Amino acid sequence: MQAWYLCENPYPFVPQEVLDSVDSVRGSLPNKYCDPQVAARLYEECLDEYRLCDEMGLNIISNEHHAGINCLYGASPLILGILARETKNVRILSLGTLVTARPDPVRIAEEYATADIISKGRLDIGFVKSGGSEMASANTNPIGNLERFWESIDLIKKALTSHDGPVSWEGKYFTHRHINIWPGPYQRPHPPLWAATGDPETSVELAQRDIINATFVRGPDGTKKSWDAYRQARKDAGMSPAGPDRFAYMGFTYVGDSDEEGMEIGDKSLWFLRVGARSAAQYSRMLPGATPAEQAPLLYRSAPPPSLAGGVPAVGRPAAAFRNVTAEHAVQRGVMFAGNPDTVFRQVMEFYDKVGGFEHLILMGRSGFMTHAEAEKGIRLFGTEVLPRLKEVKHAPVG
Repeated sequence: MQAWYLCENPYPFVPQEVLDSVDSVRGSLPNKYCDPQVAARLYEECLDEYRLCDEMGLNIISNEHHAGINCLYGASPLILGILARETKNVRILSLGTLVTARPDPVRIAEEYATADIISKGRLDIGFVKSGGSEMASANTNPIGNLERFWESIDLIKKALTSHDGPVSWEGKYFTHRHINIWPGPYQRPHPPLWAATGDPETSVELAQRDIINATFVRGPDGTKKSWDAYRQARKDAGMSPAGPDRFAYMGFTYVGDSDEEGMEIGDKSLWFLRVGARSAAQYSRMLPGATPAEQAPLLYRSAPPPSLAGGVPAVGRPAAAFRNVTAEHAVQRGVMFAGNPDTVFRQVMEFYDKVGGFEHLILMGRSGFMTHAEAEKGIRLFGTEVLPRLKEVKHAPVG
């Protein structure tokens, strides 16, 4: 099993009365509340944590979000370029550039190819469907977003794999008369491709395209449903069975010296769900084309989504259902792994057995008011006490 470290570099240092006064912390919170000196310190600390991951053998994930406190990375390729030079050993993954919010997928392919060259072939490329706040921030039409998502991926793949002179593209959303990126990627035909989704319908499409399926804080039931659809789609298409290398799961993770320390500090990372995931309705719900017509009337009703004790959602991960989540319930529902090294290893393996196995474990690391020292301690303990045991896990034969 491989481990991947994800830190979205959030900015929690905004007074609560300010957070309560705005309709969205991921869209309409004025950036005057972001002190550039504090932001610079957060960047420096996160980059130091990534260098530590390089020493400890934890692969690194960069991502991006826009216009909000949950993530200070507005351009994943820029961070990738830094990581490609700063690290020497581990793989780096962009999960990822918001391809439907960018007007030119070929430019994205150029950025990825450059990072792959600088890293000498250590890049993985990930795709995510843009959320409501991102669509608004990028002034992007939400209608046709999913179709544009698939066409963007296909166009990026074509740009990365065309090496015999200029080629053209005539699609529904993109037209290019001259595609000839220099340099091409270091890895041929292209770096490994990932996508983050938890819905079975999208998972079917990923399976047919042989793209790694990553699920985020879905818990074992939602994750298994998505991955079962992936496996069945490959079978229906006459493709080879999906091995564990096709699957990745992200859970909030912290390893402490004791269970008490692991839970106490791991609880800080849940700030991301309690505060950082808050989006206003106009950004995530009311965009035309973002919701199937038969479901749209439900958006006007104020009833909260179904949830279990402690605010943990029964299905999916709607932000409202996570606002009061506790560390205990997060661990119980498989959205967080926390405790001493033995406990975390056991929690991961219990989840592994419930979903049928996977090769890529994504650690949602530092978040909220977790300190730099606490983050580095968790990385060291995971790298020395948990990761070696995970690497020895023998996957069941693919059948």
